Amino acid sequence: MKTADILKIRLYNQLLAGNQLTRPAEIVSWLGAMQSQNYEMAKWGIGARLPGVTNKQVEEAVSTGEIIRTHILRPTWHFVAAEDIHWMHELSAPRLKPTFVSYDKMRGMEEDFIQKGLKALPGILDKYGHLTREEIAEHLTTSHGLRFVENHNVKNILSRAELEGIVCNGEIRENKQTYALLHQRVPKTYSLSKEEALERLARKYFSSHGPATLDDFLWWSGLTKTDVRKGIEAIKHDFVCEEINGKTYWMPNNIQTPAGKKSTVLLPAFDEYVVSYKYREEIIDEAYYRKVLTINGIFSPTVHYNGKIVGTWKRVVKKKGAEAELSFFETTPEKVHSAFDKAVKAYNKFNIFP
Repeated sequence: MKTADILKIRLYNQLLAGNQLTRPAEIVSWLGAMQSQNYEMAKWGIGARLPGVTNKQVEEAVSTGEIIRTHILRPTWHFVAAEDIHWMHELSAPRLKPTFVSYDKMRGMEEDFIQKGLKALPGILDKYGHLTREEIAEHLTTSHGLRFVENHNVKNILSRAELEGIVCNGEIRENKQTYALLHQRVPKTYSLSKEEALERLARKYFSSHGPATLDDFLWWSGLTKTDVRKGIEAIKHDFVCEEINGKTYWMPNNIQTPAGKKSTVLLPAFDEYVVSYKYREEIIDEAYYRKVLTINGIFSPTVHYNGKIVGTWKRVVKKKGAEAELSFFETTPEKVHSAFDKAVKAYNKFNIFP
């Protein structure tokens, strides 16, 4: 198997080469979790995989709770399908809590202060429903005596509340995210043992992201190497592994790839196709690596030709909506430029203001 084959299979498994799904939540469920700290870009990560869907439709799926946006897996925002939120939270939260506790200490926040906030939140949200961060801060201040010096104090309490399974995102109100009680938003209907959760997460990852390595899954999941190996062991009868360029790649044993047509895709910053692998030499030449990923860990929106990153693009807000403006790394033939016309039109249509 060659690098080009790896990319072709990944494009297919990541739903970037066509699929039969119809709802935004189905895209998220298939991928397991989609990194989403850049909310506007993350919505396009779904749109790029679901032709014809609009920004408004994706936002409605988030607002109604079909898709949950919360801190999970690695300590950052992710989209997760409602059906997966509870078992995935139970699996990842124990690993994330020490990181957030350490971060809070580094910011000079006292644990007693955070615990007071966590204790007060359920009553506030049960009484008032979906509230913005600012509204929550006001209730904690006026009714519970917590004084916030900086906005990040509220943010830290809410992040810890997510890890405790108390809150998740609520409805979108006037372009602002609100918070709501998780058990009201997504009632818990079943539980998985840790072994079952490890198997399910490994199956989701290698089905949707393969070919991928153990190190890729370790990076994406935030789990320990021991747990990652347990997950792979549980699914290995349905997957195959192959040595390619000195690395062991796992992928489904019923590999399917599309016909050899040219692939032109515009992907958002922090898209799963780019961010979910520890090593990225298959998709980008070393000479252009820092044009995609800065030293500070910020990813740019990327332009892909046959799975390879050949440029970046930016989101430009205009009168009728947001549009994509492309910038290629190298001088590119006109026929390649024009091949991206359809992808650009799809993004522009996705972002037309209602």
